[in-house]
Amino acid sequence: MYNNNNKFDIDLAYGQVKEKELAKILFEKKIEVKSDKLWKKTGNVAVEFKCNGKPSGISVSEAEFYAFILDDNNTINGIAILPISKLKEIARKYKKNRVFGGDNNLAEMILIPIDELLK
Repeated sequence: MYNNNNKFDIDLAYGQVKEKELAKILFEKKIEVKSDKLWKKTGNVAVEFKCNGKPSGISVSEAEFYAFILDDNNTINGIAILPISKLKEIARKYKKNRVFGGDNNLAEMILIPIDELLK
């Protein structure tokens, strides 16, 4: 809602509702947190779905939300928080971007463009 008379009361009320929604996610919901150090170089985040031939990562997560910490030389450059249902939807869209990594390259991951997380 936009208030075009230069009063911020309506915008403030809307902002306060969204602040409460975020607080509820952070304090009451289960969030899986992943950090990505290569995002700036690749433009992607890696989302694990299988390891050693078995489902893992988003395939088995019990979290309601995923948070990606975009790390840049040990400094948080941004955080993207998505419902896991939305992340799975995006991952299916990019399943052709499958790569292997992690210890002994046993983890199967999907590379998702950063821009896609922010849509």
